[in-house]
Amino acid sequence: MTRQIEAIGRKALCVKCDIASFSKAEFVVNVAVKAFGRLDILVNNAGMNWDGVCWKMSEELWDQVLDVNLKGYFNFTRHAASLLKEQKYGRIINITSINGMRGKFGQTKYSASKAGIIGYTKALAKELGAFGVTVNAVAPGLIETAILKASEARDKILALVMAEIVLKRVGQREDLANVIAFLASDRAKHVTGEVIKVDGGQYI
Repeated sequence: MTRQIEAIGRKALCVKCDIASFSKAEFVVNVAVKAFGRLDILVNNAGMNWDGVCWKMSEELWDQVLDVNLKGYFNFTRHAASLLKEQKYGRIINITSINGMRGKFGQTKYSASKAGIIGYTKALAKELGAFGVTVNAVAPGLIETAILKASEARDKILALVMAEIVLKRVGQREDLANVIAFLASDRAKHVTGEVIKVDGGQYI
């Protein structure tokens, strides 16, 4: 991805980080500001899950998912928000999931973390709105990722999900990226506190 960005004449920087670490998130934000001079857009996109019903779930797995999917978003936002607030401009986009809106069997911890992101987004939008900072969430349904393509259960997953998708096509990464790009732009300057589904009608 870094090479692709640089190929079109833009500057790119890749930094490896444990998003669940408060101090490492601060380090990455500082590195980005030093490299680019300022910070305007934060997209919180890291996520993980371990499927399993609640009565078989370990405390360790619960904590791992919540630490990455919810606390990780706080970690980065905490260190970026003060910068955006001071410059009176910024865009924060949090990636949640339609399963945070409806819940899903076998994904209580994942659904809880993604639902938390929605509440966090709306509250944060109220806190930062007066400073010219918008905060929105994007809730994808099934997206054709490299992980899905490589999964041995891909065909089974697609068969189950296609029955839910109104548009009868699997979402592509570009479908999600286009909405994120809109929310990050000045075309969305009057949009905040929203949760936009990108799911081909899977939720309905």
